[in-house]
Amino acid sequence: MNKSFGEILNNRKLVRIQGEDAAEFLNSLVTCEVLLLADKQASFGALLTPQGKILFDFFLIRDGDVFLIDIDADMRDDFIKRMMFYRLRRKVEIEQEEQYQTVAASWGAEISIKGALSVLDPRLVEAGMRHYCKTPPSSMNDDYTFHRLSLGLVEGGADFEFGSVFPHEALMDQFGGVDFQKGCYVGQEVVSRMQHRTTVRKRFLKVSSTSPLPDDHPDIRADGKVIGKLGSTAGTIGLALLRMDRVQSSQEAGIDLMAGDCVIEAEIQAWAQYDWPQNNAET
Repeated sequence: MNKSFGEILNNRKLVRIQGEDAAEFLNSLVTCEVLLLADKQASFGALLTPQGKILFDFFLIRDGDVFLIDIDADMRDDFIKRMMFYRLRRKVEIEQEEQYQTVAASWGAEISIKGALSVLDPRLVEAGMRHYCKTPPSSMNDDYTFHRLSLGLVEGGADFEFGSVFPHEALMDQFGGVDFQKGCYVGQEVVSRMQHRTTVRKRFLKVSSTSPLPDDHPDIRADGKVIGKLGSTAGTIGLALLRMDRVQSSQEAGIDLMAGDCVIEAEIQAWAQYDWPQNNAET
């Protein structure tokens, strides 16, 4: 029988958005499709800068006529302020969520938490479920970060600074974090141009080492040249934003990739729908 695992995510908080214009309001701003979201369904998405970089990433959950935003706790107040700036005269209420005080994640065998709003993680089946609880659930002390990194899923604030990375680089194009069929939203023009390129130059890749990886986000070098930056780590595994062409050419030439004093190996996530670039001459 499959075992269930879970952890309370103290680094996550919720925002409540409701009102007559809430769905249209959100759909005009964020990268994911909001109007087609079913009740008790979640989508992964982001609010971008006008230049197309991720200002906030989040899970967006529909609960009847209410939309909940599962977001980095340190960014919640900034997110509310930004959304209030965009609200103008629309009939929308934006506030901290008071009912569901605790965010948790579970994976492995499916579990039920009494009184919680539980949804499937929309990115990957293997990612499990998200739970929004009125009181903290017990016996949830596993390592979500290790689980997330083992799947190669990128998280803003942990793997990159907000405002520094494009959605394609954070792999949001790979699991529905960006809807390329919907209407306009903030930063859409830049994201659409990246979608129509033949390759995306930089991506977050899974990395591993035979020794524990550093946790201070060092540059990653090949033959002394910077080719990327290490994101979050858990023991010997982690994520890194890397120049795809330079990783490929270095590994083909037998040149070690270095994160501080650690030799690392980089690989594309098994679920990704892209491959290594065909032309390594790109600069």
